[in-house]
Amino acid sequence: MKVALVQDWLTVIGGSENVFKEIASLFPEADVFTLVAREETLEKLGLKGHKVQTSFIQRLPFAKKKYRSYLPLFPLAVEQFDLSGYDLIISSSHAVAKGVLTNANQIHICYCHSPMRYAWDLNHQYLRESGLNKGLKGFLAQYLLHRIRTWDHISTNRVDHFIANSKYIAKRIKKVYGRDSDVIYPNVATEDFAPAAEKGDYFVTCSRFVPYKKIDLIVQAFAQMPDKKLLVIGDGPDFKKVSKLAVANTVLLGYQTFDKLKAYLSAAKAFVFAAEEDFGILPVEAQACGVPVIAFGKGGALESVVENKTGVFFKNQTVPDIIAAVQHFDSIQHTFDPVAIREHAESFSTGRFKAQMLQFVQSKLKQS
Repeated sequence: MKVALVQDWLTVIGGSENVFKEIASLFPEADVFTLVAREETLEKLGLKGHKVQTSFIQRLPFAKKKYRSYLPLFPLAVEQFDLSGYDLIISSSHAVAKGVLTNANQIHICYCHSPMRYAWDLNHQYLRESGLNKGLKGFLAQYLLHRIRTWDHISTNRVDHFIANSKYIAKRIKKVYGRDSDVIYPNVATEDFAPAAEKGDYFVTCSRFVPYKKIDLIVQAFAQMPDKKLLVIGDGPDFKKVSKLAVANTVLLGYQTFDKLKAYLSAAKAFVFAAEEDFGILPVEAQACGVPVIAFGKGGALESVVENKTGVFFKNQTVPDIIAAVQHFDSIQHTFDPVAIREHAESFSTGRFKAQMLQFVQSKLKQS
């Protein structure tokens, strides 16, 4: 059986790339197809042993860093891959990977991280933040995204079986594509984390500094709680904006190595998470350290955090709600058991992910 694995792009390592890494480890003989790739990323993901084919976008100017600028060409590029000689295609898609051309004699399984966010539910935010919500450029951008939405919906017919990375995404797949999906939670390297021997007297948050992560709200909330210390890990476009909001009890650490991230995370009183994520890897990593999570009660966090056992929720993405949640946590923090929190996190392990993926693929092959 010939297997093809398709990923949107392999330029940096994030959640979807780590999922793809483990899928590829299940099929060591499979060929890999991706729009754009960087050699160092392929090496870090252990994909150098696979035959890797990139699209024509790889050869366009500045494509390895500015590939998102070629968004209108993504559908055409992914359709150029000739997969006619393969029996099984597995795509890992949050953009266009699911849109590869397949035929009736092939099985196409798509692990969907999310329907394309900037074309669907974040369409208006994407245009606004890019300065493309008015004028001629705005009109062209809206027209192009309209065309991409049309293609995105049509291309779902090329997928035989959808896997969603959470129940939250399964709902979005049903709403946007009209398709049912099975849920297999993404892999989290829980084995790389452990509770700290000694706890520090601080809260921690970690994220890329982009608007939807709501780091600014967390920082503003702690500015009104001067008796509580907050460590903020990460960088990104909003770093300067957030820096101006920080007061004496908040320390912005910027980018940190993985080892330092683990050290800060494991010794924290709690991890604060204000984003509405499809799943959210960091809250699970915090729990793998035995650390409770204070999270926005929407999206994937509702599936990875157990209220009053592994964390607490706040209902709205507002400063008062975050303050109230932190204060509530303080009043019950003695009830949280680091061992129980750690055990819960292990239900999202890499071993569990690989076993479920393999079982799913084998069951679909038997049905064909």
